[in-house]
Amino acid sequence: MAPLLSLGEPRLLTAAEFLQIDFGPDLKAELDNGTIRMMTGGLRDHARVQANILVALGGRLRGSGCRPYGSDIAILTHDAAVRYPDVTVDCGGPGDLGSDRYLSAPRIVFEVLSPSTRTIDLGLKKAEYQALASLQAIVFVDPDAELVIVSERSERGWFDSLPERRDIVLPALNLTLPHEEIFARD
Repeated sequence: MAPLLSLGEPRLLTAAEFLQIDFGPDLKAELDNGTIRMMTGGLRDHARVQANILVALGGRLRGSGCRPYGSDIAILTHDAAVRYPDVTVDCGGPGDLGSDRYLSAPRIVFEVLSPSTRTIDLGLKKAEYQALASLQAIVFVDPDAELVIVSERSERGWFDSLPERRDIVLPALNLTLPHEEIFARD
């Protein structure tokens, strides 16, 4: 492996190289087209909505063969990109996991939007997620406005719902997440 630090142009990393880096318990980063991008912690409302989604999915998916994961588990969107969605639902069997550090065949991805990540989440990350053959839906959740946008794969491509206050219907998992559970404050 070539050195990561040099006096010339920075060398871009592959996803495999990135996953070998230990950032320690206090730092978190994503790989964005070969470049390491440090991530900041979320705000209270972001964390509340993320936890609500995990709790709501956990009970509903029990026994289905699908499992929800939080933002500690990565997905590889291509050879030079590693993302950490707020919530990922994976329905692969034990042999389908390429590693303990990432999911190889995510079915649904949730991104909880924040002012600092909104543009990247709805643009670059959305395009990367849509390129994953296993992915059936991307759910964007806005905790401030209490709105959701669902982008779903169909036979004719990807279709987005308008931002609205509604339950999250996920045909790919045969379940519905009620709006009041996702945005619950208690």
